[in-house]
Amino acid sequence: MSENILAVDPGSERSAWLLFEPAGQRVVEHGLCDNEALVRDLASGRFDGARLVIEEIECYGMAVGKDVFSTCRWSGRFEQAFGGVCELLPRRAVKLNLCHSSRAKDANVRQALLDRFGPGKARAAGRKASPGPLYGIRKDIWSALGIAVTVADRLQSAGASTPPPVSPAIP
Repeated sequence: MSENILAVDPGSERSAWLLFEPAGQRVVEHGLCDNEALVRDLASGRFDGARLVIEEIECYGMAVGKDVFSTCRWSGRFEQAFGGVCELLPRRAVKLNLCHSSRAKDANVRQALLDRFGPGKARAAGRKASPGPLYGIRKDIWSALGIAVTVADRLQSAGASTPPPVSPAIP
């Protein structure tokens, strides 16, 4: 488990990303930025050597709008800009890994992460004067952390550097 995990929660205009070190179970850096900026960072080689994992858009049988299609296009652009192997991880896999239920909500996932790195918010996130390991994580960055932790857990349970693929990457 030597390579870092770069987890991305894509959006139609802005995306959350998080670089996670599985061996030390620690957040290296994170951000929430415009999609164009993330494409530039991915293409620049800034994250070379990391494993890119993007949250996969899933169908729940409901009609979707322009934002969902835009998010799908951005996911493809991120993968193309990265240039390396990219994995897609559905949100359902994160919920099952962290909450043991596919019916979990975002608040449940966030609480599971706080308990895992804490326990509790005071210890996990901390304050400005005494930051915890998850200090500064906000909004969609929680989703990116859930993706990274789920992939790290799969790596650990597989006992190898390559977990079984969740979704096939686009060649």
